[in-house]
Amino acid sequence: TAYADATSYNNFYEFGTSKSDPAGAAGSLKPRPWTVAVEGEVKKPKVFDLDELLGIAPMEERSYRLRCVEGWSMVIPWVGWSLAELIRRVEPTGNAKYVEFVTLADRAQMPGLRSGVLDWPYVEGLRLDEAMHPLTLLAFGLYGEVLPNQNGAPLRLVVPWKYGFKSAKSIVKIRFVEREPRTAWVKAASQEYGFYSNVNPNVDHPRWSQATERRIGEDGLFQKKRPTLMFNGYGPQVGQLYAGMDLKKYF
Repeated sequence: TAYADATSYNNFYEFGTSKSDPAGAAGSLKPRPWTVAVEGEVKKPKVFDLDELLGIAPMEERSYRLRCVEGWSMVIPWVGWSLAELIRRVEPTGNAKYVEFVTLADRAQMPGLRSGVLDWPYVEGLRLDEAMHPLTLLAFGLYGEVLPNQNGAPLRLVVPWKYGFKSAKSIVKIRFVEREPRTAWVKAASQEYGFYSNVNPNVDHPRWSQATERRIGEDGLFQKKRPTLMFNGYGPQVGQLYAGMDLKKYF
C-alpha cells in the first residue's frame, strides 16, 4: 500500500470518525514525552519511558496485512518488535489470563473525544497467549519512519490476524488481568463487535459482508475485490490458538 494512502485513510475516532479526519486533526497529539504503565498481575510492574521501550529489543520491519471490519484492507511495513519481549520482562503471574490495553484520552489533544461515539478511553484486550504470539507486534514506526500521529504515535499494537480495531493506538497503559477485559467496541455494540474479532470470511458483520475485501489503492472501476482469507491469511501461524472453539459464537 502506498505510504500516502496508509497515512491518510485511517480509523482513529479520537480525531474524528471520517477516514480523512485523523490525518487532518492529529497534529495536536504530542507523542513526547510519553510513558506506558505496565501493571496488574505481573511480578515486575513498571512505568516505562518511551526511550526505554524503544531499546527493549532490536527493531524489525514486518509487512503485515491490515483488514478492517468495514471491508477494506492494506499491506503496511510496520517497524517494531514482538510484544512478547515486553511481557517476558514484567513476568506475568499465574493469575494473568488477559492483557488489557488502555489508550490516551486527552481532550486537549484529541478533539474526537468530545463525541459520544465511544466510552473513552479506548480499551482493547487480548488473551495472554494471543499477546505472547510472536506475530503480535508493538509498533513504533512504519515504512522505515517514526509512526505518524494519525497511525497511533508513538506506539501501537498490531495484531495482523484480527480486524484492525483490535490494534490499539497511542497506548498509555498495559494491564494484566484475570478476567476478559470489557473493550470499547464490545461496550458500544456487542452484537456487532466480539472480543476475539478474528478475521473470518464466514462470519459477517451485521452491516457488512466479510467474504471479500477492497484493497486500498486498487480502486479502479473494474478492479475486483479480493476474497477474505481466514485469520487474514495467518491461519498456519495462529489457527492452533483457537482449536476447538466455535468461531461463530466467539466472534
